[in-house]
Parts: sequence; C-alpha cells; structure tokens
Amino acid sequence: MNESIQKKRLGVFHLGRYGEIISILVRYGFGDILSHLNLEKYSLITSRVIFKKWSLNETKKLSRSERIRLAIEELGPTFVKLGQFMSNRPDLIPPDLIIELEKLQDSVKISPYKDILSVIEKELKSPVNKLFAEFSEIPVASASIAQVYKAILHNGTSVAVKVQRPHIRQTISADMDILFHFFSLLERRYDILRSLRITQLLEEFKRTLDKELDFTIELSHIERFRADFKNDSKVYIPEIYTELSTKRVLVTEFVDGIKISDTDKMTEYNLDSKQIIKNGVDIVLHQIFNNGFFHADPHPGNILIRKDGRICFLDFGAVGILPPTLRYHLGMILYGMVNKDPQRIVRTLTQLAKDRIKDLDLLEYDVIECVEEYSVTLMKEINISGILQRFIRIITGHQLKIVPGFYLLVKTLIALESVGKKLDPEFNMLNNLKPFVKKLIQYNPRFSNLPYDIYFTFMDIISLLKDLPFELKDTMQIIKAGDMRVQFEHRGLEPAIIRHELIINRLVFSIVLAALIVGSSVVIHSMIPPLFFGIPLIGIIGFMLAAIIGFGLLFSMIRQRKM
Repeated sequence: MNESIQKKRLGVFHLGRYGEIISILVRYGFGDILSHLNLEKYSLITSRVIFKKWSLNETKKLSRSERIRLAIEELGPTFVKLGQFMSNRPDLIPPDLIIELEKLQDSVKISPYKDILSVIEKELKSPVNKLFAEFSEIPVASASIAQVYKAILHNGTSVAVKVQRPHIRQTISADMDILFHFFSLLERRYDILRSLRITQLLEEFKRTLDKELDFTIELSHIERFRADFKNDSKVYIPEIYTELSTKRVLVTEFVDGIKISDTDKMTEYNLDSKQIIKNGVDIVLHQIFNNGFFHADPHPGNILIRKDGRICFLDFGAVGILPPTLRYHLGMILYGMVNKDPQRIVRTLTQLAKDRIKDLDLLEYDVIECVEEYSVTLMKEINISGILQRFIRIITGHQLKIVPGFYLLVKTLIALESVGKKLDPEFNMLNNLKPFVKKLIQYNPRFSNLPYDIYFTFMDIISLLKDLPFELKDTMQIIKAGDMRVQFEHRGLEPAIIRHELIINRLVFSIVLAALIVGSSVVIHSMIPPLFFGIPLIGIIGFMLAAIIGFGLLFSMIRQRKM
C-alpha cells in the first residue's frame, strides 16, 4: 500500500486507535521499538515518558515472550487472531514465544443483547420473534469475532445461532490498516524482517481473517464434512439451515452432548471412554490422510460425544487443506522415523524445501542423530509430538522454506496426541497412525495418474517441437533488427535511495538557508527601505525565515537521532 495513502488514512480515521495501541505497547515495555520507529507522533506520550512509565511498570519482571502475549490479549481480537496465526509458524517464531502465543485467550466482553438482535434482523430482514419461537438472552459461547446463542424454531427444533459481533469488521479493518503501516516501518528499519517479508505474511493473515469473517465459508466447510462422513456411523455433523444463514449469521442444529474431556459422564452413560478417544483420533487422522481436509482446531471444547457414542465436531471456521503430495511426504517422514531410515527422511525434506539446501551433510547428520535417539525408545513410549517438534527444529535450524500448510498439519497432530494422552494415559498415537502411514506409502500420488501424465507430457513435447522453428525464426528477426533488449532489475536499493533523498533534501535546505543569511546581510548593509527601527525590514524577514528553516532542520535531525 502506498505510504502517503496509509498516512492519510491513519491520520483521518485511526489516529486515536494508533495512540491506544502505542500506550499498551509502552506499558508492556516495547517503547524502545516504538521510539526507534519514530512513532511518538501518533501518541501524546514522549520518548522520555515512555521509558519512565516502563521503569515503573511491574510487568518488566516478566519475560519478553510473556509481555508480548499479555499485550496482544489487551490489544483486542485482531491482534489475538494474529498471535494465534503466528503460533502456526515455528519457522519464523522462536519456541518460547510460540508457547506463549498458544496460551492466547479471547478476553472480549459480551456484546449487548439488543445489538446482537439488531445484527440478526438486519441480516435476515425479519424480526427475531418471527424467525424463532424462543431466543436465549445469554450466549452459550463467546469469542472475539462471534457469539453463539441457543434458539428454538417455530417447529420446535433447537438450533445454535452464531452471530458476528456488531462493528467487528470496522474494528478489524482499522487494526489491519495500522498493522500494515507498522509492519512496513519494521521492514524498512530491520533487514531480518525485510528478508522474512513480514508484510506478505500479514497479507496471508488478512486473507485468512477475511474468510473467518464470512460465515458462508464456514457453512461450506460444514457441508463438505457432512458429505465426507455421511456413511460413517461414528461421526455426527450438525445439520445446517442455509435459509437462515448469511455472511454474519450462521444457524446450525443445536447438539446436546458430553464434552470429550468429561470421561466420568461417559461412564455414567455406559460409554467406553478409551474407545471413543481412539475413534476421535482416528476420525481426525482420516480427515488428514484420506480426505486432505481436516478440522484444524480439535481441542476438547470443539468435540462433543452424543449419548449414542457418536462423535460430533463443532466450530468449522478453522480447517486445513492438504494436497496428496504433502500428505505423502509427511507419511514418509513418520515411516522413516519408525523404521530407522534417515536417508528416506532427508530425501523427503529436500523434496519439501522450496530452496536448495545449503549444507546437505549437516542436515543428514542432524536427522541421523534424531533417528538414533528415538531408536532406543520402546515403540509404546514413542512420542509423536516430540518427533515432529524435533523435526520442526531441524527444519528451522537449516532455514528450510516449507509450505505453511505443513506447520498447521504438524500442530494439529501435536494437539491431537496431547488431548489423547490427557484423557487416556495409556493412549499411544503411533498405534493409530500406523495404518494411515502404511496406506500412504503404498499410494504415491506421483504415480496415481501416470498414464495420463505420460500422454499429456508427450503431447506437450510434440507441441513444443511444432512451434520451435517459428519461435527461433522470430528470435532471429528480433536480433537482426537490433530490437533485442536486456533488462536489469536492482533489488535491495530502496533503503539507500531513501537515505540519499534525505541527504539531498537537507543539502538543498542548507543551501537555501545560507542564501537567505547572505542575502539578508547584504540587504541590511545596503539600508534598503522600508526600515524598521533603522534596520531594513526585508533583511529582518530574511533572517527570521533563515532561523525558522535552520531550527526546523536541526529539530528534524535531533528527532531522528542523526546529527
């Protein structure tokens, strides 16, 4: 986004919010970064007050990662969502900060009941009492973007009504404008952040958030899950009411059930909790390895057990999509680990990496060391989470660029094993994974359409050979005519150009300043009228302008700490 447009938007609409964000960041000890970015102009707080407030703040006793997490929670829904989004990127975020980001909680007050009704009536263009026979005033669930209410249709069916918070889109839009401005400043100031292309990462986050704000996308996710599991007697996916759903309102069947974490309640209903936990894990693994479309947030709050033992998933806003090749690669890593085949793992990592690996020998050594460490562990004691986290550290340590979907997949598997072990100490993720991994390695997606691939490749070669003489002829004609052009693109020169422009501007101001001083001196010595107390008025005005320009230039240099 153009910087001048950004500043205009920030100045007109978001200055108050920017000041609020700055004051929160100051309170948690990040005033040094703000001062370094010259952001005091967006707040009434001066640099000196910034550091004075921080020195008196009790939060300075906390670690930097803890302070980041607390600041994010106070900054509101947009920043909480950004923190949760970044927790899926261990290739960019240090482990201690990821641990804190995974603790992020939505601490948003419940929106007033009348405002919620207003949203429903505006979206569905009808009074709430005509749409529902009953509508609860107290939400059954509340998050940063939406609140969920229980209601009853006129035919007696209980439904869950998910309603987007009033003005949440405007709030997020304002915060995103500020974040883009802030991230662009960080990129210009810090080379490491420029190399990570954090503004592009923010664009990716914005696309994810835009999807989450559109409930029709979540509705399509539910339809996909219902289709995938329509013949599975172990799974129950809530019915959806498309005629009562819009971008800001989503109405689904209200499911009564037991939380998967409530094993005592399962025993009360004569349900085998261990078998249900195993079924739940198998269902998610089926989503990942067979369907390539999985629930990306399988924590206990999003999984209910019906009295008949069927497992019901809730909240389909966050899903992961995996192409067959990525599923195959993950299967090869797990297979290589269990069967002590480090070469297979190294080959898989080189296929996953977008760029050439700098030190292949060192990567191979790290993988072999990891495999050897786990080879002495009993099969029943192997921790899949530990294996995957170790490989994430290897990937980040070697700066391998892997598609982001891989990290979301790994995080889901880690969360799945964590839930299983909490609910059943004897749970072994490896036993659940084995059949899926075995099936994956037997099915290589590269060979599934081999006859068609060979046919289309052959046709492409024929087409290329057919067009080649004409392409060569055109190229030779361009060379003979002297119209060949070679274009060079310079990269990484923007900071130097900005600095040179700053130097030139100051040089021009200095020349103008010197000219005003010399010219005013000549006018005063010449005693050219009109006079003011015996001194030429034009000369006085010239000296005053010179003083204003000189002090302005000096103040700008001091403010930017560049003398």
